[in-house]
Amino acid sequence: MSSPALAAIAALPQADLKSIFTTDPDRLSKLVLSQGPIRFDWSKTHLTDDMLTQFLALAQEQDFAGWRDALFAGQAVNNSEGRAAEHPAERGEGNADSVAHAKMLHNRMRGLIDAIEAGALGEVRHILHIGIGGSALGPKLIVDALDGDGVRYDVAIVSNVDGTALERAIEGFDPHTTLIAIASKTFTTSETMLNAASAINWMVEAGVDDPYGKVIALTAAPEKAMEWGVDETRILPFSESVGGRYSLWSSIGFPAAMALGWDAFESLLEGAAAMDRHFRLSDPAQNAPLIAAFVDQYYTRVEGCQTRALFAYDERLALLPSYLQQLEMESNGKSVTRDNEPVVGPTAPITWGGVGTDAQHAVFQLLHQGTIITPVEFIASIEPGHVLDPAHHRALLVNCFAQGAALMRGKENADDPARAYPGNRPSTTILLDDVTPEALGALIAFYEHRTFANAVLMGINPFDQFGVELGKEIAKSIEANGPTGFDPSTMALIDLALGAE
Repeated sequence: MSSPALAAIAALPQADLKSIFTTDPDRLSKLVLSQGPIRFDWSKTHLTDDMLTQFLALAQEQDFAGWRDALFAGQAVNNSEGRAAEHPAERGEGNADSVAHAKMLHNRMRGLIDAIEAGALGEVRHILHIGIGGSALGPKLIVDALDGDGVRYDVAIVSNVDGTALERAIEGFDPHTTLIAIASKTFTTSETMLNAASAINWMVEAGVDDPYGKVIALTAAPEKAMEWGVDETRILPFSESVGGRYSLWSSIGFPAAMALGWDAFESLLEGAAAMDRHFRLSDPAQNAPLIAAFVDQYYTRVEGCQTRALFAYDERLALLPSYLQQLEMESNGKSVTRDNEPVVGPTAPITWGGVGTDAQHAVFQLLHQGTIITPVEFIASIEPGHVLDPAHHRALLVNCFAQGAALMRGKENADDPARAYPGNRPSTTILLDDVTPEALGALIAFYEHRTFANAVLMGINPFDQFGVELGKEIAKSIEANGPTGFDPSTMALIDLALGAE
């Protein structure tokens, strides 16, 4: 390992989780941290005092404090593209000029929402949000998680270019009372623009007067939206320095602000801003995103774990694993450093997961008895999201906590090895007071900063994503020039599936 701190960590003996609370009775005071409405518990991981000391040294080696300051100062932390990464400014934390600009754009969005609610665009009962990647995953997570708080419009969010997705989204929607929000940073994303064109055709075929007058554009390229046919008054810009997978705080959050109300959207921003301040100002040894990154680095780079599992024991957070797949793997799934040198060792693990007790009856067999060791993260809420018998929520939480205990403790059975559990398997628990806009904002910002902290510790740039480009370039070439020059397998597939067109 190239890092002296990582080499020192690798040389340390791994603690036995089954007895770790006996050998380290103060673990809860050191490895449980409460920040606002969220409690983080890393005590059932293998992190020890000696490891923490070395990880703090690694953070110093990698100039964590300097990179963190650069992030909030609006400097070009995305060095490969020469850009800042100013999603914290959308929450009011960061470079003063950028914060003021974000506030101005938020006020513009609120003004348009007020006008829509006052009837400026006619009756609106449905919102069709069209985007892909971060332009869809963020709003979809927020609306799905908080819809119990009284959603004011029917919201459908479409990302897949498969026409079936769009057909299902508009099923039951009245085109005469539907507002279309098109979310694309460049306003050229091929899948998004094809879906948008089909949505306009749906309105035209239904006899809607001026379908383009029912379109809201959410973009960092307002001139492209105007060329496409959207009036300037219905364009909600956001800054070029806000990356797609970090953009839900900007005008990309328009459908959430419409559906949940502006107060809820502001609470989401305020919750994230509180986590920003914690990340920016806290001592490294008490910094939740940084400690979480230490745990990630240990299991991925020291122990060689290739996956990290996340299970939300709350139906409201069912989409969180999907959201984090993009955030973590698109950000840190890299093979070169900021200096374009090969990365020594692994970078991001594969993020996967599921929901609560469903997953227990599907994939937990592997987690408890399989040969692949997978760090597990449990997320739950003290307060339920329903008014049914409290027995439902009690059973949910009991199962959540029992799974973490079982992974750690295990169970011996010399007479029947098939019924033995090795134990000593790590887990983290994140416990929310409730799934509120404030708590959700803080939770998502925690994951953003954790991703950034991991990138700093590995010396990589988490803000570009060139790996997604090659396949798209080839697809565009096939559309423009036909299938030529490909391998026999690809040519056969194209000929079989598309040859008759």
